[in-house]
Amino acid sequence: MNLTVVGIAVGAFVAFMAFQFGVWGFLVSLLFMGIGALLGRAAEGKLDLRSVFDAITGRRSSS
Repeated sequence: MNLTVVGIAVGAFVAFMAFQFGVWGFLVSLLFMGIGALLGRAAEGKLDLRSVFDAITGRRSSS
């Protein structure tokens, strides 16, 4: 599957959530999609969650 098809599928899902559940359903679905993307990148080994947590809490700079 190429990225265009994935983008269309994500757009259709978000549009469905917005129409079915209103603004809050749209925002919650975006939040869960973002969390899923972060966890997916961490599972692939492309993202270190410990360094992200340290940057959010101010223990370490993100740059």
